[in-house]
Parts: sequence; C-alpha cells; structure tokens
Amino acid sequence: MNYSHDDENFPLTRFESMLKTNDILFFDSSEFENIIHHYLENGKIALAKRAIKLGLEQHPTSINLRLFQVEILVIENKFSEADDILDMLHVLEPTNEEIFIQKANVLSKQDEHKKAIDTLLIAIDMSTTPSDDADLYALVGMEYLFLDQFENAIIYFKKCLETDTSDYSALHNVVYCYDFLDQNEEAITYLNKFLDSHPYCEVAWHQLGRQYFTIKDYAKANAAFDFAIISDDTFVGAYLEKGKVLEKLKHYEDAIENYKITLALDEPTSFALLRIGYCYEKLGQVDMALQFFKKTVEEDALLDKGWIAITKFYMKRLNYLKALHYINKAVNIDGENVLYWKLFATINKRLNFLEEAELGYKRTLELGNYELETWLERSDILIALGEYEAAIYNLIQGAEFYPENAEIEYRLGGLYFTVHQTEEGRFHLKNAVTLNAEYNFIISELFPKLNDRPMVKAIISESKKASN
Repeated sequence: MNYSHDDENFPLTRFESMLKTNDILFFDSSEFENIIHHYLENGKIALAKRAIKLGLEQHPTSINLRLFQVEILVIENKFSEADDILDMLHVLEPTNEEIFIQKANVLSKQDEHKKAIDTLLIAIDMSTTPSDDADLYALVGMEYLFLDQFENAIIYFKKCLETDTSDYSALHNVVYCYDFLDQNEEAITYLNKFLDSHPYCEVAWHQLGRQYFTIKDYAKANAAFDFAIISDDTFVGAYLEKGKVLEKLKHYEDAIENYKITLALDEPTSFALLRIGYCYEKLGQVDMALQFFKKTVEEDALLDKGWIAITKFYMKRLNYLKALHYINKAVNIDGENVLYWKLFATINKRLNFLEEAELGYKRTLELGNYELETWLERSDILIALGEYEAAIYNLIQGAEFYPENAEIEYRLGGLYFTVHQTEEGRFHLKNAVTLNAEYNFIISELFPKLNDRPMVKAIISESKKASN
C-alpha cells in the first residue's frame, strides 16, 4: 500500500508523526500491518521493528504482527527465536498456512531445503483458495532449484503458471531449467503449447525465439521475435535478439535497423552500439563502424568488448600505433583484464617494442592466462633481449603446464647451450628431437650461433637419420 506524506489522514503519516513527538496514538492491527509492510518493502528494517514493537503492545494477540516479527528475525538470522514464535503460533492456529510458509522460509535460510519443501506442501494442502496458490508453487520450485533438482522444479513452476499465467518469472524459471538440462526441444514444445492458449504473450515468444536461436534455427527464431514485437512493439529485448538473428543470417542492414530501434525506445546500451559497429564493419562501412565502436566505450568504459573492438579494428588495418593508443587506454581503466594485456603484448611485439611486449606477456601470465603460446612468446622475447636466465625460468614454469612439449624443450635446449650449461642443453635437445624432430628449425631461428656447434649438429642429424 502506498501512502502520501501530504495527507495527515494516512496511518503512515500519523505513525511517523507519533515517533517524532513521542505521543502514543492508537492504530488498529491492519493499519500496523500496512505500515510494517511499507517499511519492509523499502528496506527500512529499524522502522519496521519499531512498528512491530508498538503494534504488539497495542495488539498482543495479533497473529499477523507476530508473523512480521518472524520475518524480521529471519532477516537477522535469528532462526531459533523465529522457530519458537512459529511453534507458539502453530498451537494457536494449527491451520494457518502462513505459519507454514514462514516455517519453510526459516528452514530454507538454514539450507534445509527438503524440509522446506515438505512444509510448503503442507501449506498447499491446507489452502482453501487453490486458485491463489501460484506463489506457493513458485516457492516450492525455488527450493528444488536450490537442490539442483531441475525436473521437479519444472513441475512446480508449470503449476504456478497454470494458476497464474501472468507470472513471467515462473515462465523464465521453466525455461532456465530446460536450458540447464540442455532440453531445448522440450522447452520449445512447452512454449509452443503455452502460446496456443496465450498467443499474445510477448515474453513467451521472446523465450521461444531464444530457444530456436540456441539450436540455430534462425528462420524460426526470427519469426518468434517478430511475434514478440507484434505483441509489444516497445519490447526492447525482442529487437535486440532479432538483431542477433539477422546478423547470423547476414542481413546486416536489417540488423542495424533493429538495434537502432532499441536506441530510440530506451537509453542506449553498449551491447546495441557494439553490434551496430560490427554490422557496419561487415558491410565495409569502416567509418561508421569505428564511430559506433567509440560510442560503445563512451557509453560503458568498463565493457572490454568495446575497447577490444576498436583495438582490433586498427590492428586489421596494420595501424599498430593507433591500436596501441586504445589498448593503453583500456589497460589504464582496467589493469586486471587479461585480454587487454594479451593484446598489449601482441601490439608491442608487432611494433618491436620488446620490453613492453615482455611486460604484457608477463602480466598475461600473472593474471592466469596459461596458454602455451603465451609462455613461448614471452620466452622468445626474453631471448631476443638477451635475458637468457629469465627465459629459462619462464619455460620451466611453462613446462609444468605443458610437460614433454617439443617447442618448450627445443628452446630450453638452445638456452642451456647458450649459457654454457652443456649437459642440460644436451638433455633438453635430445628430449626435443625425440618428441618431434620436425621442430628442429627452432634452433636455427632462435639460436643461429648454435648451428655450427658439433654437439647440436650431431643431435639434430641423428634425429633426421632416425626419422628417415
């Protein structure tokens, strides 16, 4: 219930006036309930507690005020106290379904989800208004979700929809469960059946389109999103999804049109701006593409895909200085983004800025990107910089993730020979040629001075003879 603070006749205004003046005014129990409900909805827990205390002083036998007290205790994780009150209330009103609902809430908060379900089912059995039980079915469905029992959750979310066809959160949950179970066909069957009786439900059409998109039936997905838009021509999500489908169908101009509709209907989203940029790029309209990529990062500077799109735009056109300018901006905004550092390293390497490239690969590894290519690229740059010991240490770390890898072993062999640790060099080079003799070109490329060393030549030539 909403109250106006401008009208002194409303109980909420009277209550707050009472708190300021310390006068004691009388309210009936239903007025207290409405006041408490208002405070809880607005997150004003302290005021809700004050209203409950005063309400119980004036109406000590009110079951509903006690149930609000339980709700507060649950919020404060005081489950034992909440249980005590519920047990007392159950003695007074053993057929009050709200008591069982609150009991289930207490159990759920303590991860007793199976007991919570059993308690909710008692409440459903007690209900004298089955047509109003949608919320109860939804609560059971949520408890099954907590238990990862998606098949059972589906049953109860469907029951919820049978009782209240406008409960779109239940519809979303049905589809979520099907998605989790990889049952796209079952979801499609259910949604089509639902739409037979609710043909103008834009949410169901939208969900159906997403299912068709997942199984790559783009024509049917496109039709479903069209019906969602017919049902509600201001449905931003349907235009966005339709745009994605049109991109898959290579209808880039139509995709742009749909994305631009979303910009007119609502505040611009970085997702739509980015997709428009990609579409223009596909159409060869590079100036427009760049314009929308830049709008993307202006709209959301934290969206990494925007900065990556601009950076790669310049990289494709071999304008590495421009690419470096934008990836530097990105790194300054979010220095923990591994994708930024990988691009930073690649671009600096292309520009032959080896120290910066090495830093980029080092940060990439520190942030958890353990791809083989990252270890190898960093070691090659360290070799070029003459940092042989650092290169060895880097490769030994890489070998923990990629044991018995020929590319790592050739580099370790070459490095150990270079720093005059002959036995280690011999061990790793022999290991390398055994793993893959065809990669021996790594030695001549990275360590040309070793080409004429007798031991190196002997190991490689022996491997060539063996392979022949």
